[in-house]
Amino acid sequence: MLHGIVLAAGAGRRMGTPKALVEDWLARAVRLLDAGGCDRVTVVLGARAEDAVALLPPGTAHVVAADWASGMSASLRAGLAAADPAADAALVTLVDLPDLVPEVVRRVAAHAAPDALARAAYDGVPGHPVLLGRDHWPGVLAETGGDRGAKGYLASHDVTPVECGDLATGVDVDSR
Repeated sequence: MLHGIVLAAGAGRRMGTPKALVEDWLARAVRLLDAGGCDRVTVVLGARAEDAVALLPPGTAHVVAADWASGMSASLRAGLAAADPAADAALVTLVDLPDLVPEVVRRVAAHAAPDALARAAYDGVPGHPVLLGRDHWPGVLAETGGDRGAKGYLASHDVTPVECGDLATGVDVDSR
């Protein structure tokens, strides 16, 4: 089982509004993970969560990271805590990657296993989504802090790069 997680809790300071509230990005990210093969999807909200909930597709699971302002790690912790404990892996993506397509998710998801670590790469540059096998969740949670998410953990472990540069840029959008 693969549990998709959309990190969408930030205030979007450079954007001028929380990215969860930009256009259709939130609904698009949920549809992306669904179409890419995730069995379940949970959205992590934070800044203006009450406004963002109204933009979720009906029936979409969500959790609010109460400490969202402390950085991406708070969102990642909330998402992993909400993930189905029976899942073999969690596939984590960001709400602000509007050019991703389901095939990117499928390529990364093909590596799903409890002991797996994999991430999309775009012309060799690591990006999202990131696949975290269940066996790695405790280590990721222990090493997350601030706005780094799982970056430190991934840097110190063997991660399978999954080239997706032929499908998308993987560039996150920080301004209108």
